[in-house]
Amino acid sequence: MPTISIIIAAYNVEPFIGDCLASVCAQTYQDFEAIVVNDGSTDGTAGIIAEAAQHDPRIIPITQDNRGRHLARKTGVAQATGTYTFFLDGDDDLTPQMCEELIHEMESHPVDILHYGITVIPENGILPAECEAFASFNNTPIPPLKNSDIIRKIALESQGYQVDWRVTQRMYRTSLLQQAFDDMSTAALDRTEDGYECFVISALASSYRSCKKLRGYRYHYGRGITGTSTISAETYIHFCRQFKECYEATEEFSASHPELHLHQCVEGFEHKATELLANDWKTRVAAQDQPHAATQMSAILGPTITAQELWRHIRDAAWDYLVSDLKDDEALDHIASWQAIAKTIIPSEETPRFRSLEYRALELIREIEHAQERLSYADQPIRIFVTTHKNVDKPKSRILQPVQVGFKPGSYRFPWALHDDEGENISVKNPMYCELTTQYWAWKNIDAEYYGFCHYRRYFDFSDTEHKENPYGEIMDDYIDEEAIRRYGLDDETIAQAVRGYDVITTRYGNLTKIIDGHGTPKKVWEAAPKLIDDDLHRMYDILCRMHPDYKQDAIAFLNGNRSCFCNMFIMRKPIFQEYCAWLFPLLEEFERCTDMSRYSKEALRTPGHLAERLLNIYLMHHKRIGTNWRTKELQCVHFTNPEPQETLQPLPYDKVQLPVVPVVFAADDNYVPQLGTTIYSAMANASKDRHYDVVVLQRNIAWDKQERLHAFFQQFDNMTLRFINVDRLVSGVNLTTNNAHISVETYYRFLIQQVLPFYDEVLYLDSDIIINGDIAELYDTELGENLLAAVPDIDFLGNLNVKHGLRMGYAKNVLHMQDPYAYFQAGVLVLNTRAMREHYTMRQWLEYASNPEYIYNDQDVLNTHCEGKVTFLDWSWNVMHDCAGRVANVFSLAPNNAYDAYMASREQPKIIHYAGFVKPWTDPDCDFASIYWRYARETPFYERLLKKVVQSTAPQPKTPNTQHERAIGEGNALRKVIDPLMPIGSKRRETAKAVGRLIRGKH
Repeated sequence: MPTISIIIAAYNVEPFIGDCLASVCAQTYQDFEAIVVNDGSTDGTAGIIAEAAQHDPRIIPITQDNRGRHLARKTGVAQATGTYTFFLDGDDDLTPQMCEELIHEMESHPVDILHYGITVIPENGILPAECEAFASFNNTPIPPLKNSDIIRKIALESQGYQVDWRVTQRMYRTSLLQQAFDDMSTAALDRTEDGYECFVISALASSYRSCKKLRGYRYHYGRGITGTSTISAETYIHFCRQFKECYEATEEFSASHPELHLHQCVEGFEHKATELLANDWKTRVAAQDQPHAATQMSAILGPTITAQELWRHIRDAAWDYLVSDLKDDEALDHIASWQAIAKTIIPSEETPRFRSLEYRALELIREIEHAQERLSYADQPIRIFVTTHKNVDKPKSRILQPVQVGFKPGSYRFPWALHDDEGENISVKNPMYCELTTQYWAWKNIDAEYYGFCHYRRYFDFSDTEHKENPYGEIMDDYIDEEAIRRYGLDDETIAQAVRGYDVITTRYGNLTKIIDGHGTPKKVWEAAPKLIDDDLHRMYDILCRMHPDYKQDAIAFLNGNRSCFCNMFIMRKPIFQEYCAWLFPLLEEFERCTDMSRYSKEALRTPGHLAERLLNIYLMHHKRIGTNWRTKELQCVHFTNPEPQETLQPLPYDKVQLPVVPVVFAADDNYVPQLGTTIYSAMANASKDRHYDVVVLQRNIAWDKQERLHAFFQQFDNMTLRFINVDRLVSGVNLTTNNAHISVETYYRFLIQQVLPFYDEVLYLDSDIIINGDIAELYDTELGENLLAAVPDIDFLGNLNVKHGLRMGYAKNVLHMQDPYAYFQAGVLVLNTRAMREHYTMRQWLEYASNPEYIYNDQDVLNTHCEGKVTFLDWSWNVMHDCAGRVANVFSLAPNNAYDAYMASREQPKIIHYAGFVKPWTDPDCDFASIYWRYARETPFYERLLKKVVQSTAPQPKTPNTQHERAIGEGNALRKVIDPLMPIGSKRRETAKAVGRLIRGKH
């Protein structure tokens, strides 16, 4: 028997089969057989094979009816007698040393699969660059693999599809190959049959090694079915059917081998194969045929898969357009056409993959719209440049034109902004010149009738309305939204009306005896600034007097006067602006030359920008004094404290998260971070490894360093994503108060979930004062049907309903208008049907309902009022409220008997413990279920902060602070040598440790 079997599937390859077989016969290694399966060729292929077999007995011809390449290979594998086998396509060939090199590698390091390299030869118009990219991927070395890792590296998206599935690029142990092909489909598979065959072989293999330096297989890229030539819609539809058959065969194999756990690999294989198929739709199907081809693809592979691929193409095309220097209108036509087609394909299921692709595509399309708006800027006679270094909201305007500054290597270039590093510029000086780099850029590169300048936080108030100013002479507002645009006239029509007819417009001149702490003069304001250097102002004065002596009088008048405009904000006609810049920038350059700023602080480095603010005033005073007779105007300045756009969450990247997702939402403030961390840790400590938990924290003020500490701590869980989103803007303008001191406004954030997470139809909401002993994936899997939510009955409320005076019953009926008050639920643990909630109520409606001052438990009462009759009740163990101040005996026991019994039974094995009420483990470490809380808390990075809360809540204040007492550890004790350096006498750390020690010993 030969050592090597070479299996060649041949169908209508008359022009190439001769060279193929000649290369086989020319092998320097002689111990092989070449099984050539003629798959019903209708050209001269069979004759060439027969002639070659007559000359070389190692060539074994087999002829069969045309059944496709898969069954041709299956026939060949069944006949193989060699120890090792590899495939060779009839339109490819080998170098003479190929078999010799392969057998040397295989015998040196025996494996089930030896993955070798290829030499790629372009054919039929394939570009060399395309060949190089193809060869680069297929010739990338892969580390040795074992068992399930072999198929996972090929088929899993989470592994990045690191290994190709080219079945012809491997030598196999023949016994493995025959086992695999015996297990394969007997259907006439074609197109992506390579992937299917490689999938089955790799799933059954135990060992794999790559040796990509062996490149004796000569692959002729562009022959056969590969290529980029145009195909008809019908041909593409045929491709779709062929791919579908391969998918079904792969699914059947997976189902027949449950022990291999291939479900995720099957999904990954189908996703990747579909991408390749859809790429043919994009590049090979004519534009007029694409709608029909997409519709039929949807019918064959399903609308969800088809829609995903269309949005992928839109996303990629939009990104390419944005990053390209050449803006191709044809690309925009493709995007518009594909988007129109995508809108006709309605997914049967909005999968995370679909949502992620659609979301990102639409986001990029919006950026394109901004970029197109930017193209219209040059036509505007009035151009007011808004300096920014970050992504911010901006009024929709063609006059207000954002300019990005502060570039660093690798900085993302906002497509919606102009850039101060283009053309002639001083962009690199932005740390010193601040917004002046925009002014310099406009001076050198822009032609307009009017030039104006403001900042991403500060705008002119173009309205005719007088607005209240703060002690620094600014109008303070929060967001740049539609209301603000209307209030301050930040629309093009109002701006043009305000500017036309004037020569110079500045911010309002302020009386320095009344604003900015009443320092009185510009000179004293400078001297009062702790981070500015007094000599710099004097030096600039000397430079000005030397370079422009006619301005000395104006400089003295300004510096010792009591009026000034601020912020380097102005609007000027072109001649004035050009003259001003020609005067200003040489002064600043001379200041730079004369000043050593190498050791200046970050703020002091901004001195040129601060000086320019003063020089603007001097320049304008001079021209007023000499009678230039400019028509001037002063406008108020509005300062926006939150110009950043509302944060938006995106779906988790589908290519990085392979497990089914459980979305979980918490709400917390900065003070509650230790409790938040403990709750999340308890959830993840009991979480399933087969699910991915998308943990979202809704917050307004959690410090960045605390967010980073939580991120670092939870990196230990690779099946978790932790995300924070600031919701301050979403709740602005809503009167959120609570009628209970121990309930914070964060409790209302649950009403934001349906809008903040629009890509989830079901979400878990959990309070942050709970401990989770069960797997919340089980909770998430609750079947909701058309109900709005799932929750546990509120045992406290039910007990109060049965209190003798009947006040709570009256409240439930007359205020909450509940038909069945005993259906009242506790809202600290919720499974939310966000899809249904969006259909019934808007976020603003929920918040307006919650503003009702008659409610006792505002958020919880709102949900009970508006969700009654649409609630799935959970097992009591999912929200076991602890015994706060004896309420189990005094209140809970008054609840209906069956409810009380269910509650008491749930205490035996609680899946979630809820520390509801004013008593918490961090206020009373002996409270009900406290030991379970601390079991988790002590593992978190905020454990000491929780101990501090215990001390603050329980340690009595000393009556006589100065009273001396006997030291707990004597002066001569060896422990003092360790403790004193770590906790010095009198330090907060030592006092906290002593208080905790006293608590542990039971001292008061």
